[in-house]
Amino acid sequence: MRKILSWSMLLFFAVAVAAPSVLVADEMPAATEAVPAPEAPPPEAEAAGTGGAEDKLAALEQQAADLKIAADTIWTMIAGFLVFFMNAGFALLESGLCRKKNAATILGKNFTVFGAATIAYWLLGFSLMFGNGSSFLGALSPFVGDASLYESLSWTSIPIEAKFFFQLAFAATAATIVSGCVDERNKYGSFIVFSFLLTILVYPFPGKWIWGAGWLADKGFWDFAGSTVVHSVGGWAGLAGILIIGPRIGKYGTDGKVHPIPGHSIPLAVLGTLILWLGWFGFNPGSTMGADFNAIAHIAMTTNIAAAAGLLAATGVAALKFGKPDINMSLNGALAGLVAITAPCAWVTPGGAFLIGAIGGVLCVFSILFWDKIKIDDPVGALSVHLVNGIWGTLAVGLFAAPGFAGGDAQPGLGLFYGGGMGQVIPQIIGIVSVGAFTLTASLILWTVIKVTIGARVTEEEEVEGLDYMEIGVEAYVGDTIHANR
Repeated sequence: MRKILSWSMLLFFAVAVAAPSVLVADEMPAATEAVPAPEAPPPEAEAAGTGGAEDKLAALEQQAADLKIAADTIWTMIAGFLVFFMNAGFALLESGLCRKKNAATILGKNFTVFGAATIAYWLLGFSLMFGNGSSFLGALSPFVGDASLYESLSWTSIPIEAKFFFQLAFAATAATIVSGCVDERNKYGSFIVFSFLLTILVYPFPGKWIWGAGWLADKGFWDFAGSTVVHSVGGWAGLAGILIIGPRIGKYGTDGKVHPIPGHSIPLAVLGTLILWLGWFGFNPGSTMGADFNAIAHIAMTTNIAAAAGLLAATGVAALKFGKPDINMSLNGALAGLVAITAPCAWVTPGGAFLIGAIGGVLCVFSILFWDKIKIDDPVGALSVHLVNGIWGTLAVGLFAAPGFAGGDAQPGLGLFYGGGMGQVIPQIIGIVSVGAFTLTASLILWTVIKVTIGARVTEEEEVEGLDYMEIGVEAYVGDTIHANR
């Protein structure tokens, strides 16, 4: 039977191959007959043939353009998903570096903030930041799916909804940074209200000035992925919260001595930091908002080198200063390097990234000590990571921007160390000062209004007993007694 089937298949293929030749042979004239010479096609046929070729070429070009848009969109959305996942990193890092009695509240804040930011950014924030308007302010309207209303984002051809989602993830990150600054004494509801107001009324203004074709962009200010737009804004807003709310009970003695309040879970903090490091490969390379493989690869490399340099520098400095390496400093050192490289990541060499990250790690260690010295209680080191290194990274653009490295739709002037003089440094300083002054002032106003209306800080009893039990009625670790590990 197998032989019959085999021969049947062979016969079938033989007929299939031979049939076209037989049919063509039947239609061909005999070899002895004269074959008439082909006549020249009429002019109309030539025109039709040319038009057909042009149509095919146009169709191929359109297919290539559609394919590029699809690739750009997929890459941007994946990058946005990674930035969204950074919320998990912040939640684990913050809860790990704080006390067990407040862990569930901190996790809840970092979970809820994305919801508050989403609604705020949809209602007004995105349009204020990118909508057609002046160089200072965009449009006063909710987000709509009409790309023509957001001309400042016309440099990337992905759908406007993709642009919205990616930028939303950044806006939510700025709000999340504030959480770490005011952990363990800020009211749960007050933080959510502030996050909403920050996203809808504060964050869009620096974003418009820098990324929305605003006045700082016109002056030559550059921030590729958000050292200023995201991290410094979050840091300034967090500093305002600390100033209004005050330090935790027992953090500073009457004699001026600093009393360390250790966190309850180093494993959570390490895992959170690793998630943030991973998310940064969406944060920085994703800011191309297009599948430019050269730019993505270069930015990923500078991002990773800066993180590694910050980690090692902070670890070494802490070991020299304290006699032993400090894992908390190591974690924040890596994050400091990541924040510092965020603004210049597309425009610096790997060597420049190493220096930027290493300096960021050193700054982080001494900054943490400085804030404690002036009694600014920052439980997780958020000011040192995001504010101080957001400023440093922004300034680093003016120092290290190198010839031959470009990302996005244009390239800044050369950095000071590459012969550019102060040409790129001055716009960076103007941006740092103007964004800092605006964000700190606006945030102080918002925190003050919250304080006198719904209250910004929990009571002394609630702070001592723990926010999990007193604020939300749920403790992070089932089975623990209420008064354990205070």
